[in-house]
Amino acid sequence: MQKEELFEDIDNTQSLTQEYLGLSLKKFLLLVIIVLSFGIYLGVLLYGTNSLEVMFGLQDYEEYLNTEIIRLKSENAELQREYFELKEISAQ
Repeated sequence: MQKEELFEDIDNTQSLTQEYLGLSLKKFLLLVIIVLSFGIYLGVLLYGTNSLEVMFGLQDYEEYLNTEIIRLKSENAELQREYFELKEISAQ
């Protein structure tokens, strides 16, 4: 009878995480924190301010290059006209 009394004092209940996942509460919370941290890290990496800054910077640079193309084309046309005028004068 003494053994039965000892076994009655032992708590056989398990926490929900031990019962359903086989993990202690500490391990479960640690795992949740690691997964959340990794998810936040990936979110910041993909959608954070750095990627937006790069995108906006590239859009500004593209706009600058387009205006530079227009300016250089007009400058080229002016220089070609001057070149052909000089060539015509020297041919005469």
